[in-house]
Amino acid sequence: MANLISKSTKFNHFLLNTRVRFFSPFTTSSGNGGGGFIKPTGSFSGESAAIFRPERYQSGKAGEQLDTIDYEEVENQVMDFPGGKVPITSQMKFISESSEKRLPCYRVLDDDGYPLPGTIFEEVSKELAIKMYSSMVTLQTMDTIFYEAQRQGRLSFYLTTAGEEAINIASAAALSLDDFVLPQYREVGVILWRGYPLEQVANQLFGNKFDYGKGRQMPCHHGSNELNYLTVSSPIATQIPQAVGVAYSLKMEKKEACAVTYFGDGSTSEGDFHAALNFAAVLDAPVVFICRNNGWAISTPINQQFRSDGIASKGQAYGIRSIRVDGNDALATYSAIRAARKMAIKEQRPILVEAMTYRVAHHSTSDDSTKYRPVEEIEHWKTEKSPISKFRKYIQRNGWWNDENESKLRGDIRKQVLEAIQAAEKVEKPSLTDLFTDVYDKMPLNLQDQEKFVKDAVRRFPKEYPSDVPI
Repeated sequence: MANLISKSTKFNHFLLNTRVRFFSPFTTSSGNGGGGFIKPTGSFSGESAAIFRPERYQSGKAGEQLDTIDYEEVENQVMDFPGGKVPITSQMKFISESSEKRLPCYRVLDDDGYPLPGTIFEEVSKELAIKMYSSMVTLQTMDTIFYEAQRQGRLSFYLTTAGEEAINIASAAALSLDDFVLPQYREVGVILWRGYPLEQVANQLFGNKFDYGKGRQMPCHHGSNELNYLTVSSPIATQIPQAVGVAYSLKMEKKEACAVTYFGDGSTSEGDFHAALNFAAVLDAPVVFICRNNGWAISTPINQQFRSDGIASKGQAYGIRSIRVDGNDALATYSAIRAARKMAIKEQRPILVEAMTYRVAHHSTSDDSTKYRPVEEIEHWKTEKSPISKFRKYIQRNGWWNDENESKLRGDIRKQVLEAIQAAEKVEKPSLTDLFTDVYDKMPLNLQDQEKFVKDAVRRFPKEYPSDVPI
C-alpha cells in the first residue's frame, strides 16, 4: 500500500524508506490531531487515504533559537482571509528555514538486488522485468556507440543517459501511451520504450531526410506525434509550464491520461519551474513532474544550486504532493511513477517526483566533467551504484536471466545500432527548402526572399556548402 506523507509539522524522517510515501501539500486541521503519515487502506494503489497517524517532527537548527513548532493560538481569534481562515497567535515566531532530518528516499532493492525487508512495491512479471532490463542495456549500448561516433567526427553532438537508465526505462514502463511526455534531452529511453526505432534515433542524430524534424533540430532532440512525445527544446525548463498546459487540456477533455515532464536539478533554478508548479497546483492539472536530481547541472553541484532539501521539499510550498525515490532502483522508480500517475488522473492533481541518481558521463560531448569533479566519485557511481547491475542481479536471482542471455542481448543490440548508423549515414540530407517550410501556411515574401538569397549563395560558392544538401 502507499503511505502518503502529510505536510504536517509532525512526522518522522529516515534516509531510506521502503514504502511509497508521498509528501502531502496540506496540513490537517488541529481537530484531526495535527496530521502525520496519510496511510491508505487496501492493496497497493497509490490512492490517497483517510487514516492519520500523528508523529513528532523535529525542527531544524534554526529551531534552537526560534521555537517554530508549537504556536499558542489565541482562542476564537482567526483572520478571515480570502484564501481561508488563518489562526491568530500572540507570539512572534518565524518558520525555520530547514529541518535537521532530510526527506526519506523510497527504495525497493539494495545494492545487491535484494528487496529490502518490509518493502512494498508494484510487482512486475518476468516478461516486463526482462523487457525493462533489455531496454536499459539497449540504452547503455546505444549511448556508448553514438558517443564514440561523435568522437570520430561522424556526429556533431551527443548526450548520454549513463547512470540514469533506470529513470528512463522504469518511468516509461509505468506510463500509458495515452500520456503525453514533455522531455528535456536525457530521456531518449522513454521514447525508445514507446516504440521509437533505433533507425529513427540514428536518422535524427544525422539529420537526414528521414528525420521527423527534417534536420532542423540539434542531435538528441527527438519527437514523435504518433507516440505523444513532444519534441525536445534546447532552452532549459521551457517544457515544464508547457506540460501543465497539456495536462489542463486533458483535464478539460476528461481524458484518462496525464502529462509527464522530465527535467534536471538545474532546471529548478529557472522561473519556468516555479511558475509551472504554481500553475499546476492552482488548476489541479493532472501532470507528473519528474526531476532527475543527478547531482550536477553541467559543472554546478547541487549545493550551489539550492539551499533547500532537494526538490521534493519544494512541492509542499506550492501545494503539490511529492515523493523522493531512488532513481537507480528500477523497481522503486516504476512503483512510484505508477502510483503518481494513478493519483494524477484519478484525483486530478499534480505530483512531483524527485528521482535521486548520478550523471556518470560528461554532461555532453562538449564537456569534460573530470575538470570539476573527482574521477573516483564518478567511478564509484559507475561501478558500485549502477542501476543496470542492480536490476540484473534482481532478475538473475529470480532465475529469469543468465550469462548466455546477457552475451546474446549485448551482441544483438550492438549489431542493430551499428547497422542503424551505417544506414543513416548514407541517406541524403533534407532539402534546403525545408529550412523555410512548416511555419506558415503560405510563405510570406520576406521568407521567399531569404530562400532565394541562400540558394543563390550556394550556387555561387558551392565549395563553401555541404554537397549532400539538395537545393
